[in-house]
This record gives sequence, C-alpha cells and structure tokens, in this order.
Amino acid sequence: MVEFRPRAGGFPRFLAPFIAPLILFFFVLLLLGAILTSSTPLGVLIGAIATGVLVGVLAVKHRRLTQGTVARFSPEGVELVDRMGFRVWLRWRDVTRIDVVDTQLANPRRMGRPGGARARVQALRSVGLIGWGERAVPPRIPAWMRDRLARVPVDPATGRPEVTIPLGEFDPVWQRGPMGDWVRRYRPDLMGP
Repeated sequence: MVEFRPRAGGFPRFLAPFIAPLILFFFVLLLLGAILTSSTPLGVLIGAIATGVLVGVLAVKHRRLTQGTVARFSPEGVELVDRMGFRVWLRWRDVTRIDVVDTQLANPRRMGRPGGARARVQALRSVGLIGWGERAVPPRIPAWMRDRLARVPVDPATGRPEVTIPLGEFDPVWQRGPMGDWVRRYRPDLMGP
C-alpha cells in the first residue's frame, strides 16, 4: 500500500471558488462600515480587515483538510480518507472512467438578496477516478451535502453509489506521476496510449 497526500501550495486553488463570495462580503462590509462611521476610508479598512479574517479562517480550514487527507493505493484499489470522517473506496475493477470531478466545498446555493448582488461558491474541479464504490460519511454533515449524496447515481446491479476520487487535488499532473503509474498497472485501459 502506498499513501499520497495533497501537495503543499494548493491554497490559492482552494481559495479560488470562494473569491466571488469574498468580494461580495468585502463590498457589503465596506458599505456598512462607511455608513456607520461616515467615512469611506474607514469603511474600506473595515471591509479589508473582515475579509482578511475570513481568508485566514479559510487558510486554517485548508490546512486541516490537507493534513488529514490521504489517498491509499493498493493492488485491490484506491481509498480516499480525510480527517472529517469521509471515506471513499473504489476497487480497480469498478473504476468506470477517468473524468472531471467536482468537489463542492460549501453550499452551492447563491448568497445575497434577490435583485441585489449575489454570489456562490463554485465547485473545485480536477481530474480523478469515477466508478461504483463504497462511501462512508461522518454522522453530522450539512443538509445540502446529504441531499447531494442522496441524488448520486447507484449501480442497479450492485446498489453501490457512484463515487469519485479527485486525484488532481493531490497532484494536478497525477497521470504522469506515481499515481498514474498505479492506474496504468491495474487499469491501463483507462489511461490510453
């Protein structure tokens, strides 16, 4: 068994889906700060500080996620686990394809007022393995996530859900590295020439 952990330096990629909500947050606090203090420069300062604090919170969350996330490759298949309690297991024979994997880190619902400024957190996109596997989730997950998982396709023959393992989150060029070597060894039909 070989373990892979996400590469360091992935914070900008992690932060990217949050940019629109952070910009909205900054402008809302800028306006509130400017109105409450009667000073535009103070409003800008309040918006910048509050947005900086949120970016710091996201940095801490990113560090926690990456430190506890591991992909384990073995002759039987690939397993993905994280410190939150998510576990995905995919046997080599059950991998159906390599494709784009969307990892939704926050509620995809739009934030803001109807008719006003609105933003939402986009999914993190990478390339990974997709197939019929096993999934374990922590007992306490947000309702939006539970709803999304309930809508995942299920293999009619086995009843197993479609699961994804976003290998691109570990290494954006994983196909050319050691993880790609594992896939070529056990499922060369998926990698092409």
